[in-house]
Amino acid sequence: MALTPSVSEADHITGNSEASVTLVEYGDFECPHCGRAYPIIKKLLEEHGDKFQLVFRNFPLKKIHPHAQAAAIAAEAADAQGKFWEMHSMLFENQRNLTPRAITGYAEN
Repeated sequence: MALTPSVSEADHITGNSEASVTLVEYGDFECPHCGRAYPIIKKLLEEHGDKFQLVFRNFPLKKIHPHAQAAAIAAEAADAQGKFWEMHSMLFENQRNLTPRAITGYAEN
């Protein structure tokens, strides 16, 4: 029995799809803990991306992070253009500024 749903084409996946290790992150772009994990996971991918795959699933905690839902929507919109991971990085790297105006600006870049 799996503890999480199987990885599917609907997921955001990077790294080695043939790897025996899959890291599934349920993330919130406004969550400070997710923000602290971001550079660690980024470094792991850069140094060991051939040994695992990362799956990111949006999990905005709207009640405590007022801009998380808008950030998740922006990431999904970027995915429709084939740019999910670019937006993912932009949102985490600018986590302290996730106002609607800022998110729109990130999307325009």
